[in-house]
Amino acid sequence: MAEPTSGHVFEKLLTVMERLRGEGGCPWDREQTRQSLTPFLIEEAHEVVEAIETGSAAGLMEELGDLLFQVVFHAQLAQERGEFTMSDLLAALIDKMVRRHPHVFGDATVTTATEALAQWEHLKQSERKTEATRSLLDGIPQSLPALLRAHRVQSKSSRVGFDWNTPEEAWEKVREEVGEFERSLQSDEPADVEEEVGDLLFSLVNVTRLLGLNAEICLQRATRKFQARFAAMEADVRRDGQDLGRLSLEEMERRWQAGKARERSDPPTSPRQAS
Repeated sequence: MAEPTSGHVFEKLLTVMERLRGEGGCPWDREQTRQSLTPFLIEEAHEVVEAIETGSAAGLMEELGDLLFQVVFHAQLAQERGEFTMSDLLAALIDKMVRRHPHVFGDATVTTATEALAQWEHLKQSERKTEATRSLLDGIPQSLPALLRAHRVQSKSSRVGFDWNTPEEAWEKVREEVGEFERSLQSDEPADVEEEVGDLLFSLVNVTRLLGLNAEICLQRATRKFQARFAAMEADVRRDGQDLGRLSLEEMERRWQAGKARERSDPPTSPRQAS
């Protein structure tokens, strides 16, 4: 018996979705709207990222499936409203990918990823030439996590050459922003401090991006590391029959250091200095 094709399996998924939303389908699925599904769409995207971080192929397959189901769900809602079908969505996507890769599907030539991105941005802007007031950065969702949004803003502006040449140059900007932040602390103006903190974080994102890193992922990993170490400290305190909230800062610091020392042989640092 022949193995079912991806197209056949995808059609079956669409049929399942139609049945869930149809008469006699699932009451929960039938009640959903675009607005009610939005949190699930965001959650599933984050779960895909977590699966990538863990390196589990099985986990990634499952989470990509859940994310795909959210796309299918939204396409079904659009079809019910007479706006577009999944076929329309896929056809538009294919057309866009072919149109914006003339070096693959046409006779254009690019030799580096940077050139390919610049060409993509030029083609994208050409498609929007009637929208004279539209910015290069308008397509970046306002709802993205702040560090990720900063990374995307910087990446897109860099495609037209507006960027630091090296991570070292960007780091000098960080030093400058640290100085401005320190001066803002003396101003006794909360709004000034808030602005300078934002500028400092934005400049740090520039450095990580130019190093080939993503500040959002870096901070997520650092936060997970802190959580794991804090939980280990809590467990250590409970084993001794004590209450963490009743310990002095010095005693918590001692236990934190001891936990880090058990993890690795490197000299421990304070959690107030680094995670």
